Amino acid sequence: MTTDDVTRDPVGRVLGTQPASPLTFWTALLPEQWLQLDDVVVTERDVPGRGRVVTSGIVTQVEARHEGATFASDVHLIADGTLPAEVVEQAEVTVTRVEPELYVPPTPGAAVRRAEAGERDAALHFDAMERQLPIGTGRDGRPVFANFDFVDGTKGAHVSISGISGVATKTSYALFLLHSVFTSGVLGAKAANTKAMVYCVKGEDLLYLDYPNTRLTPEAEADYALLGLPATPFRSVHVFAPPRPGDPSGTPAVTGRQGGAVTSMFWTLAEFCRDEMLPFCFADAEDDRAQYTLLIGQVAARLKREAVPIGDTGAVQVAGHTVRTWEDLVRLLDAELTDDATRSGWTPGATALGSVNAFLRRLHSSVRALGPLVRGDLDLRDRVPVSTSQAQVTVVDIHSLPDRAQRFVVGTTLRRQLRDKEASGTADPLTFIVLDELNKYAPREGSHPIKEILLDVAERGRSLGVVLVGAQQTASEVERRIVSNCAIRVAGRLDPAEAGRPEYGYLPPSQRQRALLAKPGSMFVSQPDLPVPLAVGFPFPAWATRAAEAGAPPEAPTGVQASKVAADPFARFTPDRGDDPAPF
Repeated sequence: MTTDDVTRDPVGRVLGTQPASPLTFWTALLPEQWLQLDDVVVTERDVPGRGRVVTSGIVTQVEARHEGATFASDVHLIADGTLPAEVVEQAEVTVTRVEPELYVPPTPGAAVRRAEAGERDAALHFDAMERQLPIGTGRDGRPVFANFDFVDGTKGAHVSISGISGVATKTSYALFLLHSVFTSGVLGAKAANTKAMVYCVKGEDLLYLDYPNTRLTPEAEADYALLGLPATPFRSVHVFAPPRPGDPSGTPAVTGRQGGAVTSMFWTLAEFCRDEMLPFCFADAEDDRAQYTLLIGQVAARLKREAVPIGDTGAVQVAGHTVRTWEDLVRLLDAELTDDATRSGWTPGATALGSVNAFLRRLHSSVRALGPLVRGDLDLRDRVPVSTSQAQVTVVDIHSLPDRAQRFVVGTTLRRQLRDKEASGTADPLTFIVLDELNKYAPREGSHPIKEILLDVAERGRSLGVVLVGAQQTASEVERRIVSNCAIRVAGRLDPAEAGRPEYGYLPPSQRQRALLAKPGSMFVSQPDLPVPLAVGFPFPAWATRAAEAGAPPEAPTGVQASKVAADPFARFTPDRGDDPAPF
């Protein structure tokens, strides 16, 4: 490299009035030059006996001032030309890479230039990522990548996304990451069998993921092309929705999306007793502090021993009584626990009557919430249990359920997913769990069954092939061990009070301030390979996010292809022999 190469097109020089260190330095900009936050710059120096050292970094602060002014009012005199002064701009640069790793400070006066092409990739460590996952575009309009090794569990796993509800577009970004995982090629041939379970907690926004978005513009399509991604909806989606309350046939409670890709979800009384699901009826944050929680395990164990399945509807017989509805079971437990002759068989010896009554009050108040979900009065011949076996993306719709029913569904489905992965004995294929309102299901204080499952996912999911993509308004209110186990952390628009919490210490001061102003579609992504989070934008969803955006419904397979899909839901998404191994 010649001297001309080193000094070509400099934007500034390393500032000599402020100390320069191997980790951070300031640059004074040349006249008619400018730098903005997130620009990537490079400077070089010759070290005697060691050769040339290249220092790369990201602009994390930019300042402009009048040099020569003493008083605030001098600005008017300078603007009028009566007082001599110079406008000086300077930028703070946080070092991201030193090559070779000889940590010496840049030399004051050394030329600083914008990183070009391969220099930018080296500065952001993209050249060292064997599997680059597109996560958006940078401020310079170029693709930004994450190291997929820190997503799939090779070196780390899990993603935490924080931001104000309705503004930070947390769920939209989680789905974009999912789309990128499935279609970017980072999974290779494994993409065809990789699964995702997505919980729909707000409206029916996530029920149209396999419908094209009619609002997608050519500009948005170009954004996908820049990232090497197809501007297409998700191609294999199955929706599980709760039955309509009071409907004896168990019709799914979905108003917009219809068709065979929507299945009613419920649990039979036989399953409820056999799998000891009672604790998930008491999954509120305050339950762990109540005395009646001591009864839950005892009653659940007794139901597991006593319940005998009858018929083909999931009904059970307990203590000589036939139970076909959740209300029937609650009444039976009420009778057994309030009868002095039978109570001792259901409760620990020293249980106070007040605790029993508190337990029963909670049960009675759950009849309306859990009645449609736990039952033994439906035909089970065509029943499809809630799992990820039906499609690549499984949407569990809980938005219309009361809070207690939402917790029950999340707890039971997460536990089953974790048990299925444990039983498989292998981490392949990967399963992604996308859960919004993580602070609700894994709060910092207290303990309950759902929180324990999520902790298990965060701490052991990497080895099991279960990756959590959690979204929350306030990371400060989520269990610390879950957040600390997330290798990738993302922040959108933040509340001012929340931005000051220690949980956002990974954001430099300038980015914390910018997070208060971030627009929808702008995120700050932190990953282990880089000491500075990257500001990224992501494309407008190519999939419909509401009924009004939904284009033509996905085509149903016909003929021979239809029979293949009936036998294997992924048949139409698996390449034929000899094709490229990428699934789409």
